[in-house]
Amino acid sequence: MGALAATDAWRFQFHPEVWLLVAAVIGLGFYVVRVVAPVAGPGGATAAVTGRQRLCFFAGAALLWISADWPMHDIAEEYLYSVHMVQHLLISFVVPPLLLMAVPEWLARLILVDGSRSARVIRRLVHPLVAGVAFNALQALMHWNTVVELSVRSGPFHYAMHLLMFASALAMWMPVVGPLKELQLSEPMKMVYLFTMSIIPTVPAAWLTFAEGSVYPVYDHAQRLWGISVAADQQAAGAVMKVLGGLYLWTLIAIRFFRFSAAQRHADATERRRRLAADTLTTADVEAEFERLGPPPSEPRI
Repeated sequence: MGALAATDAWRFQFHPEVWLLVAAVIGLGFYVVRVVAPVAGPGGATAAVTGRQRLCFFAGAALLWISADWPMHDIAEEYLYSVHMVQHLLISFVVPPLLLMAVPEWLARLILVDGSRSARVIRRLVHPLVAGVAFNALQALMHWNTVVELSVRSGPFHYAMHLLMFASALAMWMPVVGPLKELQLSEPMKMVYLFTMSIIPTVPAAWLTFAEGSVYPVYDHAQRLWGISVAADQQAAGAVMKVLGGLYLWTLIAIRFFRFSAAQRHADATERRRRLAADTLTTADVEAEFERLGPPPSEPRI
């Protein structure tokens, strides 16, 4: 029976809604590059979208497809909660920042026209306090037993929850890597912000890791995929949330800390060189001052 379950897990299942979503994202990207950038972008299509932005876009679209389509989606929905957590990690922490880093500043300003109602609403939603609270509240809700059971038993509900999670993650990441600098936090506050985003996931992670018995009965199947027990699956899910998710965020914090420290050291060194240059009296300065003063007055004759 275990071999049969493993075979069924790899049975191809077509998800047209996922294919349509990914196709729409890729189509929108090509439309921006081919149609919008030559008209509205600075310097034409080539200069309007950088190579780094193109790379982030395709990486984000590819990981979105992997996380939402077969086989990860089907294994996460029907067999292993730990794979479900890997899916959540990609949708919440990896794909959104990649797609945000792919958006050029000129395109973001074209969409968020200053003074428009949509711009005011979006600016409120991406405020760090609003976005952070909404994201973490939804993350906690996603671990509620009733929500987990509905996600497993109803494909449309599962898909809707993932869309909601993805939207909240986009808002949460906007103050960190958003295309508009005025909506971003300062570098020290970005580190504090990311640290707070790493706190909430540790609560359900600890609950899953140390729980006795099955936390989610809907994942307690008689035939275990690849022989993974319920307890091992729950512990792996907790490790994904706490270890992988926490390590990912702390790595980003460390990178930002070292970059910020290097920038501060460079600024301090530049300022010291400027002050030293201003305080140093050179031979040319002395000669220029003598020329300005002219020859000394002659002494009066007695």
